[in-house]
Amino acid sequence: MPAENQKYPGKQYRRVLLKLSGEVLAGQDKTGIDVAVVQSLARQILEIHRLGVELAIVIGGGNIFRGMQAASKGMDRVTADYMGMMATIINGLALQDFLEKEGLVTRVQTAIEVKSVAEPFIRRKTMRHLEKKRVVILSGGTGNPYFTTDTTAALRAIEISADVIFKATKVDGVYDKDPKQFPGAKRFQYLSFMDALQKQLKVMDTTAFTLCMDNHMPIQVFDVTEPGNLLKAVQGEQIGTLITSNEGAEYYE
Repeated sequence: MPAENQKYPGKQYRRVLLKLSGEVLAGQDKTGIDVAVVQSLARQILEIHRLGVELAIVIGGGNIFRGMQAASKGMDRVTADYMGMMATIINGLALQDFLEKEGLVTRVQTAIEVKSVAEPFIRRKTMRHLEKKRVVILSGGTGNPYFTTDTTAALRAIEISADVIFKATKVDGVYDKDPKQFPGAKRFQYLSFMDALQKQLKVMDTTAFTLCMDNHMPIQVFDVTEPGNLLKAVQGEQIGTLITSNEGAEYYE
């Protein structure tokens, strides 16, 4: 279970689960891996590692292959989902390479075994790596079809007793409306899980969001493409939107 205190204004988090989408790695492109973006992410991760933060990363694969899209066009859903899991492993290995170029010690763990390039996910082993300040990249999804990497992030965060999930995206928080379509959309500073459900805000898929709500796992949504934001989030600065079990929502002015 995460720590009881769900917000740490001005206080550093101890253990973080960072959820990175495949789209973030693609940069301005819709597909592939943008080397400059991954280098920037690696340097941001190095900054927080120097603070002693224990970091696990769940990475998506949408920049390479989207199982649900392929299934919608006629591919067998189970096959498509396994292909998507393989895409997350490719991204995990790419991120590992850039992190190690920055001098970090890393481990890639997968939910489906690929012994020649990564360890299998074993919770106790993951915990030990974190205690030794190794950055653990968790790829391969949950190892099962029909689950998203959002669900993987929620599940793994609970399993490793993370303090928070950082849902690092290309957007700067959660809005009451789509800001691309509605220029007057308001961004939330804080949200409760119930508020987000009632307002039908799509923070994560329903399975992932319910897991977080039931286990009191806070979620912070912010723009990771802005240099320095990951460090600010780890240090407890209020950026983006923080979603907790606490009731009541606030807007940014």
